[in-house]
Amino acid sequence: MNSQSPFANIPPVVKNLLIINIIFFIGSLTLEKFIPDVFKYLPVYYFNSPNFRLWEVITYMFMHGGFAHIFFNMFALFSFGPIVEYSMGSKRFLNFYFICGVGAIVLQTLVQAYEVHAITGAFTISHPGLPESFAAYGDQGQKLAEIYYVPIVGASGAIFGLLIAFGMLFPNMELMIMFIPVPIKAKYIIPVYVVIELFLGVKQFSGDSVAHFAHLGGALIGYIMVKYWRLQRPNNFY
Repeated sequence: MNSQSPFANIPPVVKNLLIINIIFFIGSLTLEKFIPDVFKYLPVYYFNSPNFRLWEVITYMFMHGGFAHIFFNMFALFSFGPIVEYSMGSKRFLNFYFICGVGAIVLQTLVQAYEVHAITGAFTISHPGLPESFAAYGDQGQKLAEIYYVPIVGASGAIFGLLIAFGMLFPNMELMIMFIPVPIKAKYIIPVYVVIELFLGVKQFSGDSVAHFAHLGGALIGYIMVKYWRLQRPNNFY
């Protein structure tokens, strides 16, 4: 008796996104050992950073900071992506995914610009490639250097947009959450995730390297797009 593969019913966009992300992740672990800096310009940087390139607002979605990072993002894409793609249609889902990802980095950049302005009085600094440009700002120079030179990677912004769409289209679907022994409806648990991200983003705990406002940006754009497109749960869904 032939058992059906769990990947057999994955729609095309989700399937290809999974494949591309995995290829990029394997490549980042292997090729960079032989070709230094081959992936240097794929993560996204602050717009005034010497490392910023326009294409990074797309390519950063396919880069991940470790196995746990890509595992949880791809698990969410595998879990929630197919039902949302079937609901939206593949073309619209593809647009939705990338627009949420771009929206995520736009909000993160706006927050970074606010932080740069709070330190320097402007949204950019002169000669950001020179160490002395940051040293001039004393204790805040380290924070400024992190904004300019610590890259942002991952599909999390697009995934948060996907989660918002799932919660809006299927609010009463029950989900099993790790460490919680009872199922919880999507309309309750997904807003909790958003509130947690907002709290962590505002508090900025020491050692927290997660771009929380990118997650919130993806969620916000996801919400706006579902409303703008007037998407509704399919009538034939049970």
